[in-house]
Amino acid sequence: MATKKYRADNTYLVDGGKNDNPKLMARVLDDGRESLFLEFYLGFKEAVSKNGKVYKKAERQWEQLGLFLWQAPRTPQERIQNKEIIQLAKKIRWERGQELLENKEGYRLKKDRQIDFLEYFQNYVDNYKKKDGRILLSALNRFKLFLEQTPEYNKYTKVLKAEQLNKDMMVDFSEFCQHTSRGEGAISIWKRFKKVLIYMEEHDLIRRNPCKGVTIKSDGNILRKAVLSQEEIKKLLSYNDENLNPEIRRAFILSLYCGIRYCDVKDLTFSNVDYGNMQLSFEQSKTKGHSTTSGVVIPLTEELINLIGKPTKGGGSDERIFKLPTYETCLKSLQKWVKGAGIEKHITWHCARHSFATNILANGADIKTVASLLGHSSVAMTEKYTRVVDRQKEAAIKSLPKLEF
Repeated sequence: MATKKYRADNTYLVDGGKNDNPKLMARVLDDGRESLFLEFYLGFKEAVSKNGKVYKKAERQWEQLGLFLWQAPRTPQERIQNKEIIQLAKKIRWERGQELLENKEGYRLKKDRQIDFLEYFQNYVDNYKKKDGRILLSALNRFKLFLEQTPEYNKYTKVLKAEQLNKDMMVDFSEFCQHTSRGEGAISIWKRFKKVLIYMEEHDLIRRNPCKGVTIKSDGNILRKAVLSQEEIKKLLSYNDENLNPEIRRAFILSLYCGIRYCDVKDLTFSNVDYGNMQLSFEQSKTKGHSTTSGVVIPLTEELINLIGKPTKGGGSDERIFKLPTYETCLKSLQKWVKGAGIEKHITWHCARHSFATNILANGADIKTVASLLGHSSVAMTEKYTRVVDRQKEAAIKSLPKLEF
């Protein structure tokens, strides 16, 4: 170690050049040890001397590291300990220096500057285990499409570094989502896209989240997905296509008559069915672990019991009621079925849930009952269906013969 140059306050420089900030310092203690600390230089401030003269005084702050050296190591072990502690303290000094540069000057570590956002997003999707992984992938694909179709950004279709993300790009992408999505799709995609950037910010992979302050707003009480009327449901049930997967047909019909989401209907087992009391009970995947009303109990008719059926021989109660393929395959089959039945609407699986709520409200069910059947935590979430019912009532009145005097 170089010769120690002690200052008046019994401290000396351990590591750091003239322009380094912070510097690693040591203070001599009375017990034969030296305490390591960092000294930060924060510029100058004006001060007044005892004789009233104004002068510039260096402003400093200190951070105690809780690390100690032997002041005069006597054994090889003490010298090794000193060497290891100094190496650790130097590493901390360098990290604090990088943080200071980042916070004060907007500097980014080289490793962060080199992150390819598109590759990182794909890795995030690949390792994602939650139920909305399919929507998360859609968000990535929609962003790639945005880059391809926007002249200002199509140079980033191969590589987009994290530092190249900015608020203007996020505003443009949010508008692109609204122009290229139906119903609540834009909000759903934007929500998942932001999730990745929030994660990156929390893990110091980006300095600031460029999505902050960029929102996609909608009236939560407006039902944006299409709804199948009772007449359209009859048309759907009466239309038979021998090429339609019977499992998809059965599952969608149950969703229409019970208001069940795809993510729940695909996981239903025969243990969820109480044949004696004619009830279907399950926990909603979307709210499980997050809500006290995640459990749903739905009464079943004889027809629905027959639709559900019984376990196969040797299957047992843990056997799934419906052997469904992927969501994408189910959606394609469903839309082909809807088109074949002569229904000119964009129908997704979730439309079954909306149709169920709207139709039983139209048939006289009170809003609390509907909220309970859907597993909503409050009737506020169910109120959007009443608007659809009001529109149906208005359409019914307008369908009467024109009144002429």
